[in-house]
Amino acid sequence: MGIIGWIIVGLVVGALAKAIMPGDDPGGIIVTCIIGVVGGLLGGWISSAAFGVGTGGFFDIRTWLIALVGSLILLGIYRLVIGRRRTHA
Repeated sequence: MGIIGWIIVGLVVGALAKAIMPGDDPGGIIVTCIIGVVGGLLGGWISSAAFGVGTGGFFDIRTWLIALVGSLILLGIYRLVIGRRRTHA
């Protein structure tokens, strides 16, 4: 899948991750989209490296699920880091 496909998947998955983990994120929609794209790439890389599971094409459900898991992990990490920064400031 090309970079444009990953960007589209990341945008959609970023919004889904935000819907699954609602809360106050200081970055807004732009940061959510970036987290989705990076989380999708992270999920694809981890699944390929750790489990030997590759992603299929754009319409393969594995691609979307792996990207969603990566986005949820990255969103959780982002909230931990930003949450600590807010409480210590």
